[in-house]
Amino acid sequence: MHLHMMPRITSHYTIFPRDKDPRWEGVEMERFADEADVVIVGGGPAGLSAAIRLKQLAKEQEKELRVCLVEKASQIGAHTLSGACLEPSALNELFPDWKERGAPLNTPVTEDLFSILTEKYRIPVPMLPGLPMNNHGNYIVRLGHFVHWLGEQAEELGVEIYPGYAAAEVLFHEDGSVKGIATNDVGIAKDGSPKDVFERGMELHAKVTLFGEGCHGHLAKQLYRQFNLRENCEPQTYAIGLKELWVIDEKKCRPGRVEHSVGWPLNRNTYGGSFLYHLNEGEPLVALGFVVGLDYTNPYLSPFREFQRWKHHPFVAKTLEGGNRIAYGARALNEGGYQCLPKVTFPGGMLIGCSPGFMNVPKIKGTHTAMKSGMLAAEAIFPKVTAEDPASETAGLHIPEYEDNLKKSWIWKELYAVRNIRPSFHNYFGLYGGMVYTGVFYWILRGKEPWTLKHAGLDSAQLKPAKECTPIEYPKPDGKLSFDLLSSVALSGTNHEGDQPPHLTLKDDSIPVANNLAIYDGPEQRFCPAGVYEYVPLETGEGMRLQINAQNCVHCKTCDIKDPSQNINWVVPEGSGGPAYNGL
Repeated sequence: MHLHMMPRITSHYTIFPRDKDPRWEGVEMERFADEADVVIVGGGPAGLSAAIRLKQLAKEQEKELRVCLVEKASQIGAHTLSGACLEPSALNELFPDWKERGAPLNTPVTEDLFSILTEKYRIPVPMLPGLPMNNHGNYIVRLGHFVHWLGEQAEELGVEIYPGYAAAEVLFHEDGSVKGIATNDVGIAKDGSPKDVFERGMELHAKVTLFGEGCHGHLAKQLYRQFNLRENCEPQTYAIGLKELWVIDEKKCRPGRVEHSVGWPLNRNTYGGSFLYHLNEGEPLVALGFVVGLDYTNPYLSPFREFQRWKHHPFVAKTLEGGNRIAYGARALNEGGYQCLPKVTFPGGMLIGCSPGFMNVPKIKGTHTAMKSGMLAAEAIFPKVTAEDPASETAGLHIPEYEDNLKKSWIWKELYAVRNIRPSFHNYFGLYGGMVYTGVFYWILRGKEPWTLKHAGLDSAQLKPAKECTPIEYPKPDGKLSFDLLSSVALSGTNHEGDQPPHLTLKDDSIPVANNLAIYDGPEQRFCPAGVYEYVPLETGEGMRLQINAQNCVHCKTCDIKDPSQNINWVVPEGSGGPAYNGL
C-alpha cells in the first residue's frame, strides 16, 4: 500500500517504454525522414566550425554538399556559456578576414592579474610569459554572441540550421553503424501519456553524423557504451562553472583586464578558482564566474554558494559595489584533458569539441581547440562524402583519418604539454603543490617530463558520507553582491514546457531518498546550480521525497556527472526548452 502513495517521479519513455504502455496503443509513431550528406548535432563552436569548413571546401571544389545542423536552443548561442577568453588561432585559420566580417571580438586582453586569495587579503602571482595562463594576444568575448555570429557565417555559406530541435536519439543501420539522429517528440504529458497535439520527431539521415553536444553530451554517453570508445582512456573529470554578467560603475571598468584567482573560499584540497573579465561592449560590463572541480569530497559544498561568497572578498567587492547584476548561468566543463580523450571516430560518426573534451585546463580555454577539432573533422570527411565510391565497409562512413589528423595537429601538442597540471593537484599540499608543479615542470620543461599523472577517477565516486564531513556554514545573501538561487535562475531566462515528463530521469525513483539523502544528505540540492532538486516532507508527514523542478534546468549536466548513485540520466526536453542566455 505504502508504495502506491509515493507519486512517480520519472515518467519518461527512455525509462518506461511506450510500446508496453496501453495509453500509447494505436498512436501513429511513423517518423518523417530526410537525407543529408552530413548531419551535425549541436550549434556551438565545434559544430558550426565543422559546418563552415565543409561548405568552404564544397565551394572551393564546386561540389554539392548538404549539411544540416540541429541545435536544442531556440536560437544559436542561447545555450552557450563560457568565460570567455578566446585564443584566435582557429578563427584565424577558418576566417582570415574575420575582422572585416564583423566578428564580435571587441576586447583585446591588455592586462593579466593572477591572485591567491586568503579570507581578507590577496597575494599577487606574477604572470610569466610562457605560462599557460598568459593571455597576451587573446580576446575577451561574450561567447554566445561569437557563436551567434558563427551561425550567420554558416547560413551564408548554405548550411541548413535548425534551432529549437533537440537530437533525442541516435539512429543505426542494420550493420550497427550510425545512420543519423531523430529530433525530440513533442506533446507528451507530464505523466508520460500522449496529448492530443502529440507529434513525432523527425529523422535526419547522413553519410556521417558529427556529435558536438558540448561537455557530457547525452548522445555521446550512449555512443561511448555502444562503440566502447573509452576503453583506452581514463574516465572524464569535470568542473562546474557558474557565471554572472554585471554592469558596473564606469570609473571601475578597465576594458581588457583579465583577473583570475585561486584559494579562498575553497580549501587547498578543493580544485577551483575565479575569473573576472572587463569587457569593452559599449557599457561598463564585467563577466565574472567561479569554477569548482567536481571531484570535491564534502557533500555539504555548494558551488553556487561558494561563488556568491567569493564576491564579498574585498578585492572583488570593490569592483562590483554599486553595480547591477544582469545575467546568470552555469555549465559543466571537462577537466580531464589528454588522459581522458576517448576514441573519436566510429562507423557513421565522430565526436567533436567539448563532447570528447579538448579543453586546455590551465589555460581555461576550450573554444579554439573545439573549433579546430570541428575543422579537422570536416577536412577528413569532405573527400570521403564527395567521392563517387567511398569504399566503406559500413553503410555509415567510418573515417579514422580524423583521429590521425588530430594527433598531428597543434591540439594534441598543446593538450599533451599541459597534461599533468590538473592531476598534480592530487597531493598532500593540494593547490600549492599543483602550483609548484606547474612552475617547475611546465614553465621550465614545457610538459616534456617523461611521466603522465593519473586523475582520481570518476567524480561521482569522490563524495564522502555526510557523517564524515563538516557542514559548511554559508553566509546569507545580502541582495547587493550575493543573491539567492531562485532570483539567480530567473536571470538565466530558463523556460520549459511545463506539461512534459521531467527530462531529468531516474533509473530508480527510490534511490534518492534511500541512498543520496540517507548517506550524503542529498547533495543534489547543493550541486545543482538551478534548484531543480528539492527534498520535501512527505504529505503524510513521515520522511522525505525528492521533488524535481525540471522547468528550472539550465542544461549544465552537473547532476548527471556528480550524482553519487549514478541514477540520474539527463535527456533532452522538448526543443527550445532551457536557458535563454544573451551573450554569456
